[in-house]
Amino acid sequence: MKLSRRVAMCAVAFAAVSIAQPAVAQEYPNRIIKWVVGYPAGGATDIFARLIGQYLSEKLGQQVIIENRPGAGNNIGTEAVINSAPDGYTVLLTNPANSVNATLYRKLNFNFMNDTVPIAGIARVPNVMEVHPSVPAKTVKEFIDYAKANPGKINMASSGNGTSIHLSGELFKFMTGVQMQHVPYRGSSPALTDLLAGQVQVMFDNLPASIAHIKANSLRPLAVTTAQRSKNLPDVPTVAETVPGYEASAFFGMSAPKGTPPAVIKKLNDTINAALKDPNILARIEELGGIPMGGTPEEFGAVVKSETEKWAKVVEFSGVKVD
Repeated sequence: MKLSRRVAMCAVAFAAVSIAQPAVAQEYPNRIIKWVVGYPAGGATDIFARLIGQYLSEKLGQQVIIENRPGAGNNIGTEAVINSAPDGYTVLLTNPANSVNATLYRKLNFNFMNDTVPIAGIARVPNVMEVHPSVPAKTVKEFIDYAKANPGKINMASSGNGTSIHLSGELFKFMTGVQMQHVPYRGSSPALTDLLAGQVQVMFDNLPASIAHIKANSLRPLAVTTAQRSKNLPDVPTVAETVPGYEASAFFGMSAPKGTPPAVIKKLNDTINAALKDPNILARIEELGGIPMGGTPEEFGAVVKSETEKWAKVVEFSGVKVD
């Protein structure tokens, strides 16, 4: 009799657990969702969050508020999300800094891979390897040959130490053996200004920031850094067409604190994937020079893991560290 009672109790408990997950999904969300962006308003990271956030608000029936928490190279916003309740009401706009910072910073109060769970990828955005017109090279191969024949004459601009623009160039150096003097600026805009003036010779800039100058022939694009060509510059090859295996791009997605219920993750993932099938959103992503991602949480997690491992090697090669 006692055994039968125990069996019955276990069956009831199992049924309760089975019902709980769908119930969570049905009830979620019932209040405002906060989507934290670790950068100021107006940048590419913020733009992607607002674009998808509006769609999520409409489809989920609750407002998704974008909260900008800039500082410490994206770490302040990331830490705020990790320390929040794992209930799906505080999520993070995941970006390249989350992969780079794992080795770039000597001391972090968190381990991004261990302390978060992936939800979905949104888009990749290529950087573009571009040179001032005074540089004679018109292809990646010609640039490599020119740089090796003129050591010490190539200055590579970036938006700062450890940024995707900087590390895209460091990855190129790592894979080709080319020597370039890194010149960090306080942001992409002043770096681009000096490139246009010929004060520096090359830059691996975010495509949306440089495309107008490229189309005006003020800068010469040699290649895009993604694995596939950009629809915005269809005649410009990828770096990988000359340097096999090269890939560097900004990626954007959503993550949540570890412990967030699987049913909540699935609901957010399903809605983001639906957004990436919306013609208006796809058109805007393409306008920004982006390539839609989508897919399962596991697929996005694999991207973050791969990026973290790749940039760890590049950070070590470059010798850049931030305390």
